Amino acid sequence: MAVVVPPAATPSTATRERAGNLVRPARTRSAWVWPVAVAVTAIAVTAGVLVGPVRLSIQGIVLELADKVPWTRIESGLDQREAAILWQIRLPRVVLAFVVGSMLSVAGVAYQGVFRNPLADPYLLGAAAGAGLGATMVITAGLREGFGPLAPLPAAAFIGALAAVALTYAIGTGRDRRSTASLILAGVAVTSLLTALQTFLQQRDEDTVREVYSWILGRLSTASWSDVAIVAPWAVVATVVVYLHRRSLDVLAVGDEEASTLGLRVDRTRLVVVTAASLGTAASVAVSGLIGFVGIIVPHTVRLIVGTTHRAVLPLACVLGGSFLVAADLAARTVDAPGEIPIGVVTALVGAPFFLVLLARRHRES
Repeated sequence: MAVVVPPAATPSTATRERAGNLVRPARTRSAWVWPVAVAVTAIAVTAGVLVGPVRLSIQGIVLELADKVPWTRIESGLDQREAAILWQIRLPRVVLAFVVGSMLSVAGVAYQGVFRNPLADPYLLGAAAGAGLGATMVITAGLREGFGPLAPLPAAAFIGALAAVALTYAIGTGRDRRSTASLILAGVAVTSLLTALQTFLQQRDEDTVREVYSWILGRLSTASWSDVAIVAPWAVVATVVVYLHRRSLDVLAVGDEEASTLGLRVDRTRLVVVTAASLGTAASVAVSGLIGFVGIIVPHTVRLIVGTTHRAVLPLACVLGGSFLVAADLAARTVDAPGEIPIGVVTALVGAPFFLVLLARRHRES
């Protein structure tokens, strides 16, 4: 008697077609997308370097930069004080703003792709609360002195952010490893707990409240090349890892079960992407404080321009995220000159209305 072997389970035709549509290279809606992005970046960076209490000429800046090219010697016309302003104040601040903005935008894209939630941001799993608690512990303890990259404040913020994400992931994946809802709920719980601990520390040492809030609201006023050296390697590695998983993020959009039938190792992909994005976010928070809404504003703006395919979204979000934060920092230090507005306030003033519009749009669509 012949034995009939049932065919192996295969994904439905609809699932295959949906996944196929997601992983196809995105076609930009017009040819001007990247030229405009490059132009916006150039304008933001140029303005960030030029604008300040001391006026520097474009020609002098260009010649000063050209003078640093190996085997060249060019007289820029900038005196010693102006050169110091350019190299020790303006450039590190602009570069740090660009790197942090790029990383937060890429992390936002990664989190939204992993959790299939357009409202997710890089702080979803408690990175902000952990970093805030670590920074508060250092500030209230009076441990402000350090040695360059070994400074206590960024180290404590970095460790606190990673510890919070690790705790969230351990709690949220304890029983049901495929439930994104449990991860999000765990993130809410961990954030609430760490925020409560941070508030408790602040109340015990009221003299440091102003300094703590200055850090929490985000700041780039103390930017230096050592800060750039801290965050840049983490940002580069995290961005590369997330980009290498761009097709996996597209496949995840069809759902965990469907993605599994297509051969994707869902749990492993989610862990790798979340780890990379969290490392980059932790490094960014450690040197800039908590800067909100960048990971929501930029990814959604990019999706409106180039669609949802991560192959197109990730590189454009990386570039425009950096440009956005450079522009926000420029506004923060010029609107109330000679004083400065915390950069987190500027991004919130832009991001909160954007967030409300996004919620209203999703409500209409549902």
